[in-house]
Amino acid sequence: MAPPPDLADSVACVWTSVSRGGVILPDGCVDLVWRGDRLIVAGPATGAIESPVPLGTTVFGVRFRLGVAGAALGVPAVEFADMSVDAEAVLGRGAADRVAEGGMPALLALVRARLRPVDPLDRAAALAMARPETRVAELGTTLGVSERQLRRRFLDAVGYGPKTLARVLRFQHFLELAAAGRVGGAADLARLALDAGYSDQAHLTREARRLSGRTPAELVASGAGPAGERVRSVQAVGAPGAYRPAG
Repeated sequence: MAPPPDLADSVACVWTSVSRGGVILPDGCVDLVWRGDRLIVAGPATGAIESPVPLGTTVFGVRFRLGVAGAALGVPAVEFADMSVDAEAVLGRGAADRVAEGGMPALLALVRARLRPVDPLDRAAALAMARPETRVAELGTTLGVSERQLRRRFLDAVGYGPKTLARVLRFQHFLELAAAGRVGGAADLARLALDAGYSDQAHLTREARRLSGRTPAELVASGAGPAGERVRSVQAVGAPGAYRPAG
C-alpha cells in the first residue's frame, strides 16, 4: 500500500499481514512494526532472522525508504542494526498503547510527528550502492565527501556501511531476478549470478550463505522472493507471509 502523500519522501509503503512464520532475509530497510503485543523498530539486518511473532498474529507496519530511517526516527540507524528494539525507546512512552488502540492511522501519526527533511546526499548515496559498478571511493568523490565521512553517513542513515549495503542489495537483486524467471539448474544460476552483479556463481554462493545461511538453489527452491523498498508483498524463506514484509 502506498504511503500518504505527506509521508512519501520518507516512507516506502505501509503494510498489513498475518504471521505464518519463516525466516526473514536482509533487505536494507528499517520498519516500524506492530506485532500484536509490542511496537518495535525492526532494524537493518545482515543475516537471516527467525520470525519471533506467533503464527496467526495480525501485524502491520511502516517501511522507511533506504537512507532515511535515521533522520525519520531521530536516532542513528546503526543503533538498530541486527536488532528489534522496543519502539517506545525511540517514540516515547505510550506509543504502543496509541497504536494498539488506533491501529495503522495511529502508527502513521507517530511517524508523521517524527519526520525530518530527507538529506538528498544520504538518499543518493544509498541508492547508488544498488548499482554493481559503484565504488565507495569514487562515490565519495562524486558526492564531495571523504570515504570516512561517507561511511559515517551510512551508519547514521542506513545502519551499516556502504559495502555491506551493496552486498545486501546485490543479493536482493538476485532474488528479484530469480523470482522473475525460471531457474532450472546450475546454468541458470550461473547466468543469474552474472546478471545480478556477482563475479561468478561461486561468488553468489558465498554471499548467499553469508546473508541467508542457504545456497542459491535452496533459496530458489524455498520460494524466497525479493524484499526491500520497492516490494510491497510479504515474503519469507520457507513460509511466505512472515511478519516483516520482505520488501
